[in-house]
Amino acid sequence: MTDEPDAAVVAAVPAEDAAPTAPGRVEDVLDELDAMLDDARTMPLSASVLVNRAEVTARLRAVRSLLPEELAQARWVVQRNDEILARAEEDAARTLADAREESARLVSKKHVVREAEEEAARIRAAAEDAARGMRLEAEDYVDAKLANFEVVLQKTLATVERGRERLRGRLDADDLADGDLLDDGSDAAGER
Repeated sequence: MTDEPDAAVVAAVPAEDAAPTAPGRVEDVLDELDAMLDDARTMPLSASVLVNRAEVTARLRAVRSLLPEELAQARWVVQRNDEILARAEEDAARTLADAREESARLVSKKHVVREAEEEAARIRAAAEDAARGMRLEAEDYVDAKLANFEVVLQKTLATVERGRERLRGRLDADDLADGDLLDDGSDAAGER
């Protein structure tokens, strides 16, 4: 005996369904083929089984007819996933670029603020130094003017004192002269 079934024997196996029951998925048809092989009668003294050729052929045709549709759906899903992934990568790249730009802007802004604060401190220190210098110059100027005024006042005071002393000296001389005149005047008045 051979391991191959006789065409008459294979044809003699009753066909439960000559055509598949229009399953919608390849997996369903493959499950049916698997069930057919599990349920098939085994050949004596062999690992072979007897199956209905027409039924198996119908199931294989069903698989072939469903494969293009399922492959098209799978390709569409893969393409759609690729598009979604590409868009997500673009969004991620844009978000990352925006984040880097914002980070650079904030660092730059912080740098600018720090430089502005340093410049403000430098200007403030320069202004305080200038104000201190101006105050010292003003004090020196006022002190020089007051010293000059003091000298002028001292000279004026000395002149006033000399003038007063002269006046007193004249008055004393006049008093003496008047006193001499009075003394002489009494004589003169007595002589008259």
